[in-house]
Amino acid sequence: METVIQDIVSALREGKQPDTAWLAKRIRAYNRSVRSMERHIGKLELLAFYRAAKEEAGTLWESWAITPEEDRAILRLLKLKPRRSASGVATITVVTMPHPCSGSCIYCPNDIRMPKSYLSNEPACQRAERNCFDPYLQVRARLALLESNGHVTDKIELIVLGGTWSDYPLPYQLWFMAELFRALDDDNAAAERRREERTAFYRGCGICSEPEELAAQAQELQELVDAGACTYNAAIGTLYSGDTWGRARTIQQASFEELEAAQRANEHARRRVVGLCVETRPDLVDDGSATLMRRLGCTKVQMGIQSLDQAILDRCGRNITVERIAQAFACLRLHGFKIVAHMMANLPSATPQDDKDDYLRLVTDPRFQPDEIKLYPCVLIASSALMRLHGRGAWRPYTEEELIDVLAADVAATPAYVRISRMIRDFSSGDIVAGNKKTNLRQMVDAAGDDAEVLEIRQREIATGDLSPDELRLSSVVYGTSVSQERFLQWTGPDGTIAGFLRLSLPKDGATAMIREVHVYGRVAELGGSEEGGAQHIGLGRSLIECACRQAHAAGFSAIRVISSVGTRPYYRRLGFADEELYQIRGLQAEGEQ
Repeated sequence: METVIQDIVSALREGKQPDTAWLAKRIRAYNRSVRSMERHIGKLELLAFYRAAKEEAGTLWESWAITPEEDRAILRLLKLKPRRSASGVATITVVTMPHPCSGSCIYCPNDIRMPKSYLSNEPACQRAERNCFDPYLQVRARLALLESNGHVTDKIELIVLGGTWSDYPLPYQLWFMAELFRALDDDNAAAERRREERTAFYRGCGICSEPEELAAQAQELQELVDAGACTYNAAIGTLYSGDTWGRARTIQQASFEELEAAQRANEHARRRVVGLCVETRPDLVDDGSATLMRRLGCTKVQMGIQSLDQAILDRCGRNITVERIAQAFACLRLHGFKIVAHMMANLPSATPQDDKDDYLRLVTDPRFQPDEIKLYPCVLIASSALMRLHGRGAWRPYTEEELIDVLAADVAATPAYVRISRMIRDFSSGDIVAGNKKTNLRQMVDAAGDDAEVLEIRQREIATGDLSPDELRLSSVVYGTSVSQERFLQWTGPDGTIAGFLRLSLPKDGATAMIREVHVYGRVAELGGSEEGGAQHIGLGRSLIECACRQAHAAGFSAIRVISSVGTRPYYRRLGFADEELYQIRGLQAEGEQ
C-alpha cells in the first residue's frame, strides 16, 4: 500500500491530477503483483492505511513529506462515496422507535419492527434496529462509517425519520434530540465509554438487536397485520409493551434544560449541527407544534402530502383536506422552516395526466410551493392495505414508460428554487410486490428528459466538481406565496451550475423578514479551515446574506431574522445577528448609515 501512496504523491508533484479511474487502474496493477488474495486492497484499505500513517506521524509519514495541499488532494482521491458530503454537509439519518400512528393511509407499509411507513430492510432502519433505536448509538455508528470513508464530519445535517414526529410524547422528543446533540458534542473517548454503557444497559433490559431473532419474534403478529386481522397500532402495543421496553423507557426522557445545555455545547463542538429535519403530517402542523420544533433545534420539516387531489386523498385514507395542507405550508413558512413535500405518483384512481397536473399545482399554486420535494412512485408492499385493492383489480402500477413519462414531466416543471432530493424509497426489490423496482429510476428519468431544460437544484449542484469563483454571478428568482414574497438568491456559473443559494422570505403581514436557508455547495471544508477548489469558505455565504439584508431593507423591512441551526449560531453572531428567543435577528439600515 505504501507503493500506491507514493505513486499518488509522485503524480501530484509531477503536476498530474489523478482521478478515480487513475486510482482504480493503479490499484488493479498493485493487486496483480500480489499473489495472495488476502493482500489485495481497495480504496477502503488504502484510506485506512494512509490515515493510520498520518495519525501516528512516525518515520513513514515523515518520509513522505506530504504538504497540506497534497494531503487534501490525497484524501479527496481516497474518499469513498464522495457525494455523501458533496452538498456541503455530511448527512446523518436516524430513526425513531416504532410508535402508534394516528394515520391510516392504505399505501403505507405496516412493518411492525419499524415506525409506520418504514421497512426493516432499509439501510437506516437496519442501523437503527442494531442500535436499539437509540439516537446516540445511531449517530456514533454513522459517524464512524463516514470518517472511516474519509469524509469530514465537522458540519452535520441530522435527519430524523420515523413516521410522524409530532405523534411521539414530549419527554421522548426532548430525550431524542438531546441525545443527538450529545452524540456530536462528546469526544471519541467519552463517546466510546457512553456507547459501552448504553449497549450494556439495553442488553440488561433484555432488548435484542439481532435481525433474525427480531424477525422471529415479530413473525406471528406480522402475519396477522398482513392479513388485516390485527392493526399496526395494536401490534405495536403488544410488541413493545412489558418490562423489556418499560425498563428502556426509564432513560428515554429529558427536560428542556438538558436539551438546551446540549445545544449550547454544540455551538463550539468539533462536530456541529448545521441542519436538523423531522417529518410529520400536515394535519399536525400549527403554531404550537412549529414553535416546539424550533425549540428542539429544527430548521427543516418534511410533510407527507402525496396528493393535492381531494378525491385521491379520500380514497387513500389521508383524512385531511387540501385546505388544511395549505394552512400547514403557510404556518411553516411564516416560522421560517425549509419545507420538504413528499409526493406520490400512481396512487389509487390517479392517471398519468392527473399526476402531472397535481405536481404542477404543487409547484405553482401560491398556497404550496415547497423548497424541496421527494417524488416517489407508489409501490405495493405486502403489509399495506393497498394489497386488497390490487387483489380486486382496483389498482395497478404504471408501466415503466408511463412512470418515466410522468416523472420526466414533473422534473421539467420544477422551478429553479426547488430541489428534487429523491425519486425512490430504499425498499428492496424483494419487498416490492408490484411497481417500480429499478434502483436507477432517476437516471432513466434524466435520460428521458435530455431535450428539456432542467432548472431544479439537484441537477445543477456543483457537487464534487471544480469551482471557478470568477465565473460566478449572483441573481434572484422572485415568486409569491399566499403569505409572503419569496426571493431565491443564487450563485451560478455560466452553464447554470449552482454553487450556493439563500431563501429570503418577506411576509405580507409586515412582520420581520426571514432568511429560511443558506446553503453553499462543494466538498465539506473543516470549520475554520479551507479546501482548495471547494465552494465553502470563500465568502459566498456571507455575500448571499449581505445581499438578502440589502433587499429586505429596500423592501421596507427594518430587521431580518434567520432560522439558524444550533451549530451556525456563532457564524451569524459574527455577521451582526443577535440571539432572540428561537431565532437570531439583525437590524437593517441603508448602506452608509450608522
